[in-house]
Amino acid sequence: MSQHEHHDPEAGFADELGSALRTTGESFGLDGRPGLVSGGLARGRRRLLRRRLAVTGGALALAAIGAGGVYAGSAVSPAGPSDKATVAAPKSSASPTAESSGEPASDSLKPGMAEIPLSEIADVLKANAPAGQWRFDGLDGTGQGLSGVYDDGGGEAAVGVFLSRAGRGPDAGLDMVTCPEKAYVPHDRCVEGRTPDGSRVMVFQGYVYPDKREETKNWRAVLLTKDGFLIDVSEYNAPAEKDAAISREDPPLTATQLEELVSAAAWRPLLKQIPPLPTAPAQPGKLGRPGKVREAPPQIVGDGVPATLRALLPKGLTVVDKGGEGEFAFAVVDDGKGKSLVQVNVQYGMGDVAGQLYGSGDVTTLPDGRRVKLTRQPGEKGGEGVVWWSADTMRKDGFRVVVSAFNTGAQHEAATRAEPALTMEQLKAIALDPRWAKLPAK
Repeated sequence: MSQHEHHDPEAGFADELGSALRTTGESFGLDGRPGLVSGGLARGRRRLLRRRLAVTGGALALAAIGAGGVYAGSAVSPAGPSDKATVAAPKSSASPTAESSGEPASDSLKPGMAEIPLSEIADVLKANAPAGQWRFDGLDGTGQGLSGVYDDGGGEAAVGVFLSRAGRGPDAGLDMVTCPEKAYVPHDRCVEGRTPDGSRVMVFQGYVYPDKREETKNWRAVLLTKDGFLIDVSEYNAPAEKDAAISREDPPLTATQLEELVSAAAWRPLLKQIPPLPTAPAQPGKLGRPGKVREAPPQIVGDGVPATLRALLPKGLTVVDKGGEGEFAFAVVDDGKGKSLVQVNVQYGMGDVAGQLYGSGDVTTLPDGRRVKLTRQPGEKGGEGVVWWSADTMRKDGFRVVVSAFNTGAQHEAATRAEPALTMEQLKAIALDPRWAKLPAK
């Protein structure tokens, strides 16, 4: 496999996500989540959301998202000594963290779900991992994933595998094999590459908790086949993903062994048992216009948002890290007083939630009808002393620009300075700049 290190240990590039998606089923609710709303983490950034779900939230609790907002598979929970290993279909297509039921899944399968015998998944897992002792519970069921406890003599470790279809689009699944940004998902190492048959693979070595409040490591390999299947294997240095004492320094399988495991030819017969993804239902038409389907708002494409953000940064700032795509971008800047993360979201079609977004707080309306909300609040990712400043703006047609800044280079890390490197007035000026509305969208 031709591999490359995605970033050095001091680098990072972005994946701050919290997007509620207009045209897909996986959305965050606005009510009860004032931090997400005020921070501008709203609809859009499909690719970034998929990548965040792919790496965080518990690697074994992931569900790959197919085109049209259909989850390509069920969720898996790491099996502890008394956990069932059977995997059931998700309780809701809008929840990527639905728990395993512990019972055979045949009565609750959603369209597109497979009924692969769990014993067959276990056989492939054992045959293609290094010699060791395995413990599974409930191998009589069916599903698309399996978790168990493995011991190579160096201590028990939770290991799990999940099989799914990537989706229909030409880029389906690419985000699952793309390394995340260190500014948002801390990790020790992440490598992307290709296997000899042309499949794409990512090997990720990180942690269960971004703020490392517990030192439980999560190492993971994801393979995307040329015909659109995903094989996802995760392992830990503890007998369960969470709430279990660390049993060894590192997970048992090395990065090379993880890659070999997901690349094993023995997975192919099991992947063929996964049925095609169901067709996503059309969205209902607007009231008073029966038969017409609501069109999705345009989305900004290309690298215009990252380039515009950097062009609008005040003079005197050194950009030490940068990244983003589509509707989202970030830059880590330093004015000589410490690193500061700056990020922007640019979104069309947000007018229907304007009342919720701008119904309270420090909100003003400009003569041209644009609303501006300024917010100062604590950070939400666990970094000690982190503060989060944002300028949230929206035109009357629902075009929204949100610019945020933090007093740290990464939200999960402790503050590096008393305040962000940009003032609130500078954030406001960036958010209101007319260049955002001139970026190409489709």
